Amino acid sequence: MKAQILKLLRAENGVVSGQALSAELGISRVSVWKHIKKLREVGYGIRSFPNGYQLLRSPDTPFAWEFPGREASIFYFAEVDSTMDIAKELARNGCPNLTVVVADRQNKGRGRLNRKWLSDAGGLYFTLVLRPEIPIILSSRISFLTSMTLARVLREMFDIDARVKWPNDILVNERKICGVLSEMEAEADRVNFINIGIGVNVNNDPSRSEPQASSLKVLLGRKIARKDFLRSFLDEFEAQLHKADLDRVISEWKRYTVTLHRRVRIVANHDVSEGTAVDVDANGALILQMADGSRKKILYGDCFHRDRKL
Repeated sequence: MKAQILKLLRAENGVVSGQALSAELGISRVSVWKHIKKLREVGYGIRSFPNGYQLLRSPDTPFAWEFPGREASIFYFAEVDSTMDIAKELARNGCPNLTVVVADRQNKGRGRLNRKWLSDAGGLYFTLVLRPEIPIILSSRISFLTSMTLARVLREMFDIDARVKWPNDILVNERKICGVLSEMEAEADRVNFINIGIGVNVNNDPSRSEPQASSLKVLLGRKIARKDFLRSFLDEFEAQLHKADLDRVISEWKRYTVTLHRRVRIVANHDVSEGTAVDVDANGALILQMADGSRKKILYGDCFHRDRKL
């Protein structure tokens, strides 16, 4: 109902009478007033006139009702420990494909290898619950499809040179603006669900704690509407999932990478490897050429670029 009220107020771009809202929505004028009151309480600037209501401003908050057609699948929280933890519980309880858990802040956000993901106000932090009908061996390609789609949307929306760093960070001018984390649960050879956690530095400034990070606001010199970015990404990602040829995902991903053909250092738990990144195989493993000429396959880890792209 809130989504419908906002749609009518935005379409009119002026004063809309309570009677018109009541008739259009099929509810009483008292119910209209209660919904208006609730919208005001969460930050919408709605002015009352003797002849109706006018929407003056909207908060940049990803409320479920801001995503028409997705209201039932989006769970918004002002603050959580981790969107990944909530999404895991929802997935285990049978939530549908493309359920989204989104938060303004995370207190215990995490990245790869259980590293902490700083989740300051102004960023966009969300987890997708996916239920692809694929064999387990192909599951890693979903993460690569996600990071590739993020890079594409960033390029199209903001005209920036967004690039993917193996395995799935997004860099602009060698500075990280987005990270992706995936977790999967499966039985035998069947994927139950894959949860994709995404953190995007939008209007926050992480550089004070992470000198090699940046944000869209810093790059562009203006505030960015987080809900518009999330809406565009969800629409594009769903379209990509429906038409994706998983046999081509890695080759497509390589078109956007900034990791290949340069020296890298890979840290994975107690193992550290250094060499030249020469390829990524069909399932996303990084192929390093070592100093002695041998090649080593890296399945996971944090990647650090040791030089500029060759």
